[in-house]
Amino acid sequence: MKPVSELLKRHDSAAWRTSPHTSVFDALATLAHFEVGALMVMDGEKLVGFLSERDYTRKVALQGKNSKEMKVAEIMTPDVMTVTPQTRTRACMALMSQRKFRHLPVVDGDKVVGMISIQDLMDDIIAEHEQTITQLTSYIQS
Repeated sequence: MKPVSELLKRHDSAAWRTSPHTSVFDALATLAHFEVGALMVMDGEKLVGFLSERDYTRKVALQGKNSKEMKVAEIMTPDVMTVTPQTRTRACMALMSQRKFRHLPVVDGDKVVGMISIQDLMDDIIAEHEQTITQLTSYIQS
């Protein structure tokens, strides 16, 4: 399995962010714009939380609250689990499975460098399997 840094080369996930002072409605617009299910909540360059579609559904929609009036800080998940660019994809998959979440911010020291999703990991596993099948097929046919 490869390091997370390889997966980050596929998209600019460092842009998937919002501020704790942003309205939940505007954060939802950002989610829609990037077509992602979660955003890192940044206060300047510091990671202070995480906002997912799950946070919105459970803490706003199901409670009948108004997303235009609420701030991201009111519903974000403040305790964020992170990985480093050197973390192996298998370790990320295990962490996501154990903790039951689908996104992981990637931090290098104090700097946020991006975010990976369970979809990124699954796409990578499928690509590796397809490559292995192609190589084995070629070997068998030669």
